[in-house]
Amino acid sequence: MDAPVWLTESDTIADMVNHPAFAGFGVHLLPRPQDAQSDLPLREVGRLMPWHSHIRPDMVTAALNRMLGDAMTGKPVFYPFHTEREKREQTGLFFFRGRPGAPFALIFPGGGFAYVGSLHEGFPLADALSRKGYNAFVLHYRTGGPTAAYEDMAAALSWIFRHAEEMEVSSQSYSVWGGSAGGRMAADLGSYGATAFGGDRVPRPATIIMAYTGHDRYTVNDPPTFAVISQDDPIASPSVMARRIAALDVAGVDTEFHLYRNAGHGFGIGTGTDAEGWVDLAVRFWERHLKSNTP
Repeated sequence: MDAPVWLTESDTIADMVNHPAFAGFGVHLLPRPQDAQSDLPLREVGRLMPWHSHIRPDMVTAALNRMLGDAMTGKPVFYPFHTEREKREQTGLFFFRGRPGAPFALIFPGGGFAYVGSLHEGFPLADALSRKGYNAFVLHYRTGGPTAAYEDMAAALSWIFRHAEEMEVSSQSYSVWGGSAGGRMAADLGSYGATAFGGDRVPRPATIIMAYTGHDRYTVNDPPTFAVISQDDPIASPSVMARRIAALDVAGVDTEFHLYRNAGHGFGIGTGTDAEGWVDLAVRFWERHLKSNTP
């Protein structure tokens, strides 16, 4: 097989989408499919995700090249999860491999249900988790509102459980991660389970990791929950997140909450902000709950 042709920050969005390694699914990398033939260079990729901040083109490119390298060496990186009868055009799972048999993390990028910010807060996070040995999936879901996104969330999780053995991932003690709109998805999956959104009867997550969202729903049976937000977030309310975590504490749910000062909204893994390092803290929290869990 030919050596991979790596992407650089000077390559365009169209170059990325049309790269041979991403044949058949390149458009799913994008926040919105209408940008597929854009001549915008990757160094300006932040312009595609207006509700996110501190976007690092170097980290976006590095995560893309991680997938590119896997794909060019015969490791599938994209999986449709709906059956042919149910197939949705704008859905799929990106897979970053960790250790065979290790637990998995399922990541829901945000974007206000108007776009899917995988390039900034999905792929770099999955890359970081897989380098720690965990298997990580990034969900590309339908936009336009929470109903379709939640259906895709439940269908994708059900697919992972049905294919866990062949994917060489453990279905024990999995975690779900989400930022902004994706944080709402992660929280509601923990609160109500996949069946509430049309999915299979599978165990609820062992751990919820939610970032920069004003989501306030919860149940007293929520899984352990880790949350981060910045004081200067112009979109999500830090006080709403703090009250939710306090309510979970009162209900006896294990929680951890970190309030940063200057990271804004949609800061992804936080590199270059005062939230840098939050992913390591979240992984440690998850690791405290790595045990068998039941539906």
